[in-house]
Amino acid sequence: MSTKEDIKEEEIKNTEEAQQVEENQEVASETVVEEPTSEELLQAEKDKFLRLFAEFENYKKRTTKERIELFKTAGQEVLTSLLPVVDDFERALSHLEEDEKAEELSKGVTLVYQKFYTTLEQKGISKIETNPGDVFDAELHEAITQIPAPSEDLKGKVIDCVEKGYKLGDKIIRYPKVVIGQ
Repeated sequence: MSTKEDIKEEEIKNTEEAQQVEENQEVASETVVEEPTSEELLQAEKDKFLRLFAEFENYKKRTTKERIELFKTAGQEVLTSLLPVVDDFERALSHLEEDEKAEELSKGVTLVYQKFYTTLEQKGISKIETNPGDVFDAELHEAITQIPAPSEDLKGKVIDCVEKGYKLGDKIIRYPKVVIGQ
């Protein structure tokens, strides 16, 4: 009987080995991966290069734009600090025009004011025109108070401009302070 058992064991071993060989062949066939061709590798590298180049070009454009913007507004702090001087000049001129005795003084102050304001305009400063009756725009005006409108057509509109506004190029550096009607 031992021979029959030996034969059965041998058959079982042979069957198991055959199954293992088949499994190994399946695993081997599954793990075989095609390697990319040289053309595919070259195309992938070209694509990578073009993306990197485009990213670098965008970076250069962005930094150039930022640098230009910085140069345009580099003097903003200094120019903003000079705006109260312009306001004082305008107040002085309005008081000198009222005084008939100070005609010569008024001419001198007017000349200095005009030269000062011309210099500011050359540096990019411009007034924001705000007149009574203009429609109030929260993006353009700063409302400091509301008063009852003297007439119906002035409701929601500018009644008075307390302080003028200025722009440096396209950027508002001081909003006009206005009184609006309600």
